[in-house]
Amino acid sequence: FIKAYDDHSDAIFRHCYFRVFERERAKELTQEVFIKTWEYLRNGQEVKNLRAFLYRVANNLVIDESRKKKANSLEAMQEQGFDPKDDTHSRLLNFVEGGEMIRMLDQLEPKLRQAVMMRYLDDLDIKEIAAALEETENNISVRLHRGLEKIRKIYNENAIPLEVQQNHE
Repeated sequence: FIKAYDDHSDAIFRHCYFRVFERERAKELTQEVFIKTWEYLRNGQEVKNLRAFLYRVANNLVIDESRKKKANSLEAMQEQGFDPKDDTHSRLLNFVEGGEMIRMLDQLEPKLRQAVMMRYLDDLDIKEIAAALEETENNISVRLHRGLEKIRKIYNENAIPLEVQQNHE
């Protein structure tokens, strides 16, 4: 169990963080994932794919969290350490690009968004995603394909034409 924690806790933290966007809450959720998994195993239950099981528990906790989600204000972001005056140009660009990606992901249906995030943010393979979500691998493949197509469409609809970009430089 300690090896599982060492191997997967950082990834589970990132998974939670990119869904709740609060560092401390993501840490708490990560701890809850491992506590619930420990209790499940201690009660004699069998887990065939521990990594997928951990993500399933994390998803369930994030869903519970989203039910009581609060609006994120600039004040709350500043309390967490965000200070727009101290950001360098590159950090600000990364922040904007990250915000743009989050905006595109937010436009996806929840099931498509979940599959895309688990594949490309959490680096899970299709089999692990299917096990974590208790879906077929085929369903997950279809969701990934549809999600990526939708992101491409959103991106292309909002892309600034090259000649406009060059005129602003």
